[in-house]
Amino acid sequence: FRLLYGIYYFCLCSGAGPYRDSVLLPRTEFPMKLTGQNLIDREVQIQQECGFAELYSWQRERKAKKEYCLHDGPPYANGDPHVGHALNKILKDIQNRFEMLRGKQVHYVPGWDCHGLPIELKALGELGTSGLSPLQIRQKAREFAEGAIARQRAAFQRWGVMADWDKCYYTFDGTYEAAQLKVFQDMHSKGLIYQDYKPVFWSPSSRTALAEAELEYNPQHVSKAIYATFALATLPPKMAEAVGELGSISVLVWTTQPWTIPANQAVCFMPNAQYSVVKRRDSSQLLLVATERVSSLATLLSTELETVGTFTGTELEGGVCQHPTIPRKEVPLLPANFVTMGKGTGLVHTAPAHGMEDYSVASHFKLSVECIVDEEGRFTELAGPELQSLSVMGEGNDAVISMLKAVGSLVKEEECVHSYPYDWRSKEPVVIRPSKQWFIDIASLKDKAKEVLAKVRVIPESARGSLLAHLDRRPYWCISRQRSWGVPIPVFYHKETGEPLINKHTVSHVTQLFSEKGSDCWWELPLESLLPPEVLKKSKAGEVTDYERGDDVLDIWFDSGTSWAAVLEDSRADVYVEGKDQIGGWFQSSLLTSVAVQKRAPYKALMIHDFVISEKGEKMSKSLGNVVDPDTVIHGGEDPSVSPAYGVDVLRWWVAESNVFSEVQIGPNVLNSARDSINKLRNTLKFLLGNLQGFDPRTQAVDPKEMHYIDQYLLHLLRNYSMKMTDAYNDFGAGRAIRLLQAFITRDLSKFYFSIIKDRLYCDPEDSLGRRSCQTVLEEILDGVTRSIAPILPHLAEEVYLHAPGHNEGETMFRSGWIKSSPVWRRPGLEEAVEGACAIRDSFLSSIPGRNAAEYELTIEIEPGLLFELIESLQDEPTSSYSQLTELMMSSQTTLTSALPRDLPADALISNGSFLINLEGGVIREDSAYQVAAVPTSMARCPRCRRYTSSSPDCPCPRCQTILTRAQ
Repeated sequence: FRLLYGIYYFCLCSGAGPYRDSVLLPRTEFPMKLTGQNLIDREVQIQQECGFAELYSWQRERKAKKEYCLHDGPPYANGDPHVGHALNKILKDIQNRFEMLRGKQVHYVPGWDCHGLPIELKALGELGTSGLSPLQIRQKAREFAEGAIARQRAAFQRWGVMADWDKCYYTFDGTYEAAQLKVFQDMHSKGLIYQDYKPVFWSPSSRTALAEAELEYNPQHVSKAIYATFALATLPPKMAEAVGELGSISVLVWTTQPWTIPANQAVCFMPNAQYSVVKRRDSSQLLLVATERVSSLATLLSTELETVGTFTGTELEGGVCQHPTIPRKEVPLLPANFVTMGKGTGLVHTAPAHGMEDYSVASHFKLSVECIVDEEGRFTELAGPELQSLSVMGEGNDAVISMLKAVGSLVKEEECVHSYPYDWRSKEPVVIRPSKQWFIDIASLKDKAKEVLAKVRVIPESARGSLLAHLDRRPYWCISRQRSWGVPIPVFYHKETGEPLINKHTVSHVTQLFSEKGSDCWWELPLESLLPPEVLKKSKAGEVTDYERGDDVLDIWFDSGTSWAAVLEDSRADVYVEGKDQIGGWFQSSLLTSVAVQKRAPYKALMIHDFVISEKGEKMSKSLGNVVDPDTVIHGGEDPSVSPAYGVDVLRWWVAESNVFSEVQIGPNVLNSARDSINKLRNTLKFLLGNLQGFDPRTQAVDPKEMHYIDQYLLHLLRNYSMKMTDAYNDFGAGRAIRLLQAFITRDLSKFYFSIIKDRLYCDPEDSLGRRSCQTVLEEILDGVTRSIAPILPHLAEEVYLHAPGHNEGETMFRSGWIKSSPVWRRPGLEEAVEGACAIRDSFLSSIPGRNAAEYELTIEIEPGLLFELIESLQDEPTSSYSQLTELMMSSQTTLTSALPRDLPADALISNGSFLINLEGGVIREDSAYQVAAVPTSMARCPRCRRYTSSSPDCPCPRCQTILTRAQ
């Protein structure tokens, strides 16, 4: 059809003679495409002319029945804007713009996470912290963060993100810090925040404690794993009775961290498992291992293992082992439910100072938790002279293996590739070591957190399991950090006893100071100002000289995790939208602090997207040269042939079109495809605008009841389209919205409606009912399509609105609402009449493959019944060249009858079919048969409209003759 009518359009445009000027061809100044600097300039011009910068404030001031709150997870202020920022910010803006168009008052305050070690490290560079005071470090870090914020904010504005950019939130603002301390105080008063000495993730490279959310797991980490023996100094009673006379028995353990062996305090077994004493065929050595691991171990050790006795786990109680590297030190065999049988020997070497689960055993059985590793990750003197000062992740690990080998305890050494935690800032491995830190008791919050999380909508739902798994994984949360750039923990320590002084009086006073002066005052003010006499008196404490201020700062996840208290008006948002890395980060910290304080989640819904990768599926890396800079995408690179200027809307289309719930690819092919898709859309919009030249919908629109059936049918399709688009955006389905848009344009408009109406648009009288009917629908389509793409392509939407008819000067698209569709656009019988006619047309066209439908006259036979009555409504006369039915058939002439004539020409092409009518929800159902006879027309082609409706080639058809006569 498009080819056929493309030829038809060309003929109309290029035809000679007196008729060309009488044809109403499309005219518009709207360009089909914009490229290079013209594109960039036009986008900036639209942002200025259409009030992008003022839009957020305008919608906040207007009256609205409902508010929509999307809380901005603060991006980290430590670098330039990247495509990950673009994905996140544009996703949020698409949703906000949709909700605003729907009439809601949007609450969206952009923010930045400003504290933390990455900023501190980048700010100080090679200088390090040596010789700098905390205030000097903080000043440099603040300046660095402010520079990064300025660059990111400018980029977000250029991307068209709707916000009040003069009223953002920053976690280093005094008012924000004060709100954060109020949450801290509330949680401390409830006993949820406490100080303790226990194992934490420790980064030797950063020399600070880390929370789970500050870790990255390297799946390709290589450890030196060992199998080592602990000789049983005292056999369990049951074992002594059964195999005691066989000789000495050793417990076989497996570990990927040999450096922790010197800190061993126990060997743990699974109480409900079975264990066997086995004899090695190659050495007669007796080993105690889990029964279900015997076969695997025999293969590993390349020897047969003969079982000489089997025991339940509980029968191992009472056994005592000799420590392999520390003479005269004995360690017990203890039960533990965390022991698994997937790897190793089923017996676990337990060092409470260097393992979270190990520590839980120590707490239960009152074992020693002695740390033998310092802040730099080196053995202390407690590890003994052979190990002191050696790095536990390097030469210290090797030294322990050598010690085990020397005493005959090393059974096997092997390389093990496994997932291991790394410091997300320095990208170096971490260790677990005990330290006196401040913690949040997650165990006490977990059940309530799960309860409220069950009421939260999670998109995609498949991510809910990960959220729950992260909750289960964390019994406590270490919130203290040994750095300067952060919010100080408001605690004072007694100089002699080391006891902390912290209560509602001390924290409230410090909170007030932070609100007024910012947290720098923790270091700037004398201790007497931080801890005045009235506070000491209320605290029933001693003299101020007895105390010193604490040096630790709060974890940045506690900073950002309290943003709901500092930013949200109702302390609860409709939705949080962030990447999947926040499943264990901001989503968790926000949930836990909110549940602790207000016993509810700070969000009603979570939308979780994936990360951006290259077109080849690779992680972006400067070394690979595959980093895509969003600024280059928009403005182009040095060589336009390699890096053309795509503009902001291409970047936004890429975001919208992507399946954001899996890895999102970006690169030249993806961007070129997005640009081509937008240009195709512009072509459709240009067609619509061109055919609305001179039409004013405010005075010339036709009432739907008076419209042609095909026009009414398009309004019906437009209404369905608008409802589906609304549903898609409601579900964060911008990708689905794009697919709906493309299907509507391709299937319903280009291939169907536009192909049918061009004759009426170009060749009917300018003010005829048929043409005005068509223009009314085209204006509705233009308006509906423009509004439906506006959340994704705001620049294009406003550009179209500037060219569209029916608006007063100064009006903008975003201040005029969402798609306007009416229930009256759906008429009973309308859909069936048009779709029945289309079914008949399809049968006809299938009988003339590759030929021009306009060259045929049709006779349609339909047996008397409902279908005949519906089709008859499209053609009043038995035979017509200008009826709505003929327009739909795209033929020269159409005859509607209840029986085909007997004298059909021999060259008549007969096709047949049936159409099922389904009215009133299935109450009325009728399957009607039809036949179509197609005969080559005897009419000549009209020199004006190019249809086969004229009596001779030189004479216009009756319709065109009438129009030309009126024009004279």
